[in-house]
Amino acid sequence: MRKQCFYIFMALTFTSFHILFAQEMQFEEYNPKSTLVVPKHEVKKAKFPFIDVHSHQRDMSKEALQSLVKDMDAMNEGVMVNLSGGSGERLMGMLQSIKTNYPNRFAVFANVDFSGVGSENWSEKAAKQLETDIKNGAKGLKIFKSLGLRYNDINGKRLAIDDPRLDPIWAKCAEMGVPVLIHAADPKSFWDPMDADNERWLELKTHPRRKRSNTDPAPWEQIIKEQHNVFKKHPNTNFINAHMGWHANDLTTLAKLLDAMPNMYVGISAVIAELGRQPQNAHAFFLAYQDRILFGKDSWKPEEFPTYFRVLETNDEYFPYYKKYHAFWAMYGLNLPDEVLKKLYYKNALKLIPGLDTELFME
Repeated sequence: MRKQCFYIFMALTFTSFHILFAQEMQFEEYNPKSTLVVPKHEVKKAKFPFIDVHSHQRDMSKEALQSLVKDMDAMNEGVMVNLSGGSGERLMGMLQSIKTNYPNRFAVFANVDFSGVGSENWSEKAAKQLETDIKNGAKGLKIFKSLGLRYNDINGKRLAIDDPRLDPIWAKCAEMGVPVLIHAADPKSFWDPMDADNERWLELKTHPRRKRSNTDPAPWEQIIKEQHNVFKKHPNTNFINAHMGWHANDLTTLAKLLDAMPNMYVGISAVIAELGRQPQNAHAFFLAYQDRILFGKDSWKPEEFPTYFRVLETNDEYFPYYKKYHAFWAMYGLNLPDEVLKKLYYKNALKLIPGLDTELFME
């Protein structure tokens, strides 16, 4: 009898310990599978060929291009825009490899090195180098978030996006007929207190270097305003505002900005989670501004593209996003009309980026 009682005691103790351990799991580990049963339409391949206007590729050798094209073909990607072209010889090497191997499947944007602003004739030299890069084959200019966040001039002062010494850069893009794809700041939540009210708490906990403040290096509102000042000062330059200008969670404000700045376009890279949680609102926004939105993904992970396609093309309900630290909520499909999808996937990009092969997108 005592032996039986001992075994029962041990079994209950083990069960209690197991339950207690399960209750003590960390938030990051809690990832339950939904029991909801609803129609599901996974989309592995885009309905129409698309142009990814926001990709980053450091290696554009023949072997790298072959691998990229294989993945691109599998998901119906017509053209990839590599925003990490650099300048000078590095850019020329990429362009030559593309011309030799896949001349109509890739476009490259040049970059400007903003170190040294304030030195003698910096503005003129930078604009001249950009002109050379564009004449050599660059299809546009990509501005990284380092401008506004990290760059200082030669006197150690933070280099503002709207610094007048940069005006020749924006003017040169208008003169050469190429767009500027610009990433300014980061999500507003990175500047907010890291507390229980912050939607990005998990991302900041797992990526602490992303936390910002009003003095590191400046208020979010100031950096965004600097960007908008440039758009308004250079109305003849077309700007593609990366990540929907970090206003995908506030489409009412974004609509007002688009109305106020007709030379501003937006890319949807890295913000599909914001769109997928507001399907009705986002659907209406895409219809209203269908001529101003471009497809882009940012990080090159082919396995993540189907979530974009599913959000944009279907009316599916409550399906998972692929990065919990970006979004702990579920996605819903926008069910966009075909004509809006075509503009988003390729028509708007063909209008903005010169020299792309239109035959890849013939209907």
